[in-house]
Amino acid sequence: MTTYKVPSIDEIEQEMLNSISDDYVKDIGTFTRDLTRTYAIESHKFEKKLEEYYKKLDVYNLIGQELTRFVEQRKGLYRKVANPAKGVLTVEGTGVIKVGDFFETESGNRYKAIEQVTINTLGTVNIEAVKAGSNGNVGANSITLIPITIQGISKVTNKDQLIDGYDEETDDSLRERYLIEIQKPATSGNVYHYMQWGREVVGVGDVRVFPLWNGNNTVQMVVIDDNKVIANEELINRVQEYVDPKGHENETWGTGAGQAPIGAYCTVISATAKIVNIESSLILKDGYNLEELKPLIEQEVRVYLKNIAFKRESVSYAILSSWILNVEGIQEWTTFTINGLQENVIIGTKEVAVLGNVNLSVA
Repeated sequence: MTTYKVPSIDEIEQEMLNSISDDYVKDIGTFTRDLTRTYAIESHKFEKKLEEYYKKLDVYNLIGQELTRFVEQRKGLYRKVANPAKGVLTVEGTGVIKVGDFFETESGNRYKAIEQVTINTLGTVNIEAVKAGSNGNVGANSITLIPITIQGISKVTNKDQLIDGYDEETDDSLRERYLIEIQKPATSGNVYHYMQWGREVVGVGDVRVFPLWNGNNTVQMVVIDDNKVIANEELINRVQEYVDPKGHENETWGTGAGQAPIGAYCTVISATAKIVNIESSLILKDGYNLEELKPLIEQEVRVYLKNIAFKRESVSYAILSSWILNVEGIQEWTTFTINGLQENVIIGTKEVAVLGNVNLSVA
């Protein structure tokens, strides 16, 4: 899209003066010049507004609610809402857990019971985060507090990590889905249609589609989650139910009970993890230590791996080895390996690169 050129005040005034007959005096300080100058100043403000509106015709310039409305009105796409983390809480005591009873982590993350359960010495209850988003995906044994006393209940904990908490869809993700709709039209159950259906499900970060993967009339969808890592079973089931539900003993599989057309047997799986282990010897700047830098380095690597997920066929040794130098406090590295080698790591078509161990030392 071409840019909108805003004329300057002087350019607007000069164009007006050129349109006025030379029979009139147009020198500075004359009545004619005062009028043209005043109009040029106000017209320039209007031109700036036009430039602002013109930019909004380009989806790359839109963010937030403006982007949401733009894609809704043009393609019927809706921003995916945040999803609360879910899990199971182990409860000790004798009493009744009611729907809406609260539990917390030490850091203040709050969760609520989503079912009523009678506990007799020991039992479990299904819970979900009060606030939707990835922040609710806490590790095992994190939820240990009962902020409002529940009669007879003495102790709680989550023995497993909570999962399925996803943030609201980002502007970049929504914009990318819109561009896929525009540039890769989905129709009649083609590959792009399956990509579109998969990415419509809350929690899905990207999809790869493999037609005829197990013979005629078969389709395989390989999914990664919003964090661009392997998808959990809950997410895989949601995509399967949306695109092609299998039903009891596969009674609805391939029948068109979901988005997929009749006769297309779709199987949804998660990408498998391609573990990326990092080992490096570093020269640190004065005043820094490995203990404080290691989580920052891990975060940098995760950001890089997220950026390339389902977009690149390898983890670049050159890029990743320089990427960690973005961390303040690192002056240089003397050795750097990925999975023990100084070379690119190939990522299979059904794999996603996931950070494994990070072993650091001071040179």
